[in-house]
Amino acid sequence: MKDPYWISCNYGVISEARRLGVAVDIFVADGYNDLVGQLRKMDEVIAAKYDAIVISPLSMKANNSSIAKARAKGIPVFELANDSTSDDLTIKVTTSLKSMGIDATQWVVRDAQKRGLKSINIALLPGPSDAGWVKGEVEGTREAAHKAAIKVNILDIKYGDSDRIGQSQLAAQLLAEHGKKLDYILGCTGCAPAAILPTKESGLKNRIKIVSYDLTREVADFIRKGDIVASGDTKGVSQARVSINAAVNFLEKRAKEVPHTILIKLGLVDQTTYANYEFDTSTAPSGYVPVLSYLPDAVK
Repeated sequence: MKDPYWISCNYGVISEARRLGVAVDIFVADGYNDLVGQLRKMDEVIAAKYDAIVISPLSMKANNSSIAKARAKGIPVFELANDSTSDDLTIKVTTSLKSMGIDATQWVVRDAQKRGLKSINIALLPGPSDAGWVKGEVEGTREAAHKAAIKVNILDIKYGDSDRIGQSQLAAQLLAEHGKKLDYILGCTGCAPAAILPTKESGLKNRIKIVSYDLTREVADFIRKGDIVASGDTKGVSQARVSINAAVNFLEKRAKEVPHTILIKLGLVDQTTYANYEFDTSTAPSGYVPVLSYLPDAVK
């Protein structure tokens, strides 16, 4: 949970498990570079014969064999948020990952037009290169930039795990290489906040605007303060709740038809919409502490 987005998902999983009265255990990878650890945990939960598995795969392809292994053992696997090319998933619960990039970049273009700019330079801190949502962010940004009414130059894209220290270093590199040319930095939930301090320290706070591809409680607070100007919103809490609900409905054979994918509608928040924005479907409450296991009283 180095990326605070997963704290919102954790809250969504636990709150829905409590509402439905089902037991849940959460196994956390050490980061986006911990594919071996996630595959090992997958083997453990398959061996433990859970009724269902909800996975946020670290890789588009590298998790596929373990998902197939679970299905071969009769365990349905549901995808949460991160995309996958696996054909063995029971239901995918996600958003339009490409639209994350499109929405954030279109906001940037509208803002630049309001400022009277005819051409802008942007740089991206999208997160780890092999994650499905990162590929979506970048693809969406490229498409929106290509179709924009003004010239949008993508000067640089720096990939890396979404932890604060690593992303702060990447932000500092961006600013050292392109700072005086940059107008906007677009970054993921762990990346955009990490760019704030380096931008201030470089003396470029009044020149460069920071936009987040997705929303967390931390990002929301930075929008309120003005350190981040806008954020897309993949509704992490809602995605998590829907994934647990979908798993329970499947196990209890409530659904007449099983959809291949359930898409959660995206949102977007900036300082003009902040006061009336419904954060409860998107972020964990302020001060929420992640819970890794829940057992209903009925089965204790």
